[in-house]
Amino acid sequence: MKMRETLLAICWLVAATGVSAQAQVSDGVVKIGVLNDQSGPYVDLAGPGSVLATKMAAEDFGGNVNGAKIEVVVADHQNKPDVGSAIVRRWLDEQQVDAVIDVPTSSVAMAVQELTRQKQRVFLISGAASETLSGKACSPFSIQTSDDTYALTVGTTKAVVESGGDSWFFLTADYVFGHLIEAQSRKLIESMGGKVLGSVRHPQNTADFASFILLAKQSGAKVLGLANAGNDTINSIRQAGEFGLVAAGQKMAGLILFSSDIKALGLNAAQGLMLTESFYWDMNDQTRDFSLRFQKRFGGKMPTREQATAYATALHYLKAIKATGTDKADVVVKAMKETPMEFFGSTGKIRADGRFIHDLMLYQVKSPAESKSEWDLYKPLRLIKGEDAFVPLDKSECPLLKP
Repeated sequence: MKMRETLLAICWLVAATGVSAQAQVSDGVVKIGVLNDQSGPYVDLAGPGSVLATKMAAEDFGGNVNGAKIEVVVADHQNKPDVGSAIVRRWLDEQQVDAVIDVPTSSVAMAVQELTRQKQRVFLISGAASETLSGKACSPFSIQTSDDTYALTVGTTKAVVESGGDSWFFLTADYVFGHLIEAQSRKLIESMGGKVLGSVRHPQNTADFASFILLAKQSGAKVLGLANAGNDTINSIRQAGEFGLVAAGQKMAGLILFSSDIKALGLNAAQGLMLTESFYWDMNDQTRDFSLRFQKRFGGKMPTREQATAYATALHYLKAIKATGTDKADVVVKAMKETPMEFFGSTGKIRADGRFIHDLMLYQVKSPAESKSEWDLYKPLRLIKGEDAFVPLDKSECPLLKP
């Protein structure tokens, strides 16, 4: 451990080399804006938990960087791109926010990406899952540390097809994330010899899935692919159970699931589901240490991977400011890319396109009989190496990679 810490310190020193001695934090404050869903379908997987995680990163860093105070501000984007854009514009123009972090809901993140590109401020994408954010829409001022649609497809969809689930019907959230993960899953299923028998799109934050579930049941597909997230996924799984899909032999595959979803569903309803995660509270000593500290401050709840990723990403950002002596966006992002990022006991590289490459794990949800405690939710199935999980660099559509 000491050897790795020494090597990382050297990396930060190298990243800082060549920075002007006069470089400094622009207004004497490093201000991070947490933008997410504070009241809607993603409140449990992100929401106040991502705010706490970001604040914990600031506290663990000592509350200041190179003498500049670290401040965390918060806003609810309500899953609406226009609302998110208005907040970020005000943050950047009037409140001197240096970096925006989290931002679940890819349609909002796409709007924020464009604003931070124009204003040359840092965007730390620890929430939005659209692969496009580090692909076609990549920005020189953005880092994407969230598990994206490509990686989640490689993990869960592939595993379900390999286990015999070779015919699918998709229940898809009608916005950027849902469209993309369905399209990528379709491509993988068909490349493996499977078939997609149909799909239906639903508005975000839907309460009644009855008509959609009946279409899936009538399709005769072996697998109902849930290309949605948060409360939409929870409601889909609950109502599919009520309509007897699982009892009739159909499987359900949640393409983006969080521990908060499993906890809300309960193991009776969720047992057997396969899912892909880069973070689980009980993975190793580092995840347990962070999670237990978080749990004490968050009403007994363990962090989701999105909340934990916000913590690790904010720390990496603050280390880059310390190493370079400035909060200038292009300098900081360059340092973040040049230095390995610590992620709860492992390290990963941030590529030139802004994509953080790290290992993931395919899990299966335990049955009530297998679970030994309240938060004992998963059993590991197999490791997915980072180089296999994410879009290969030579296939990335990011314009930053062009000569």
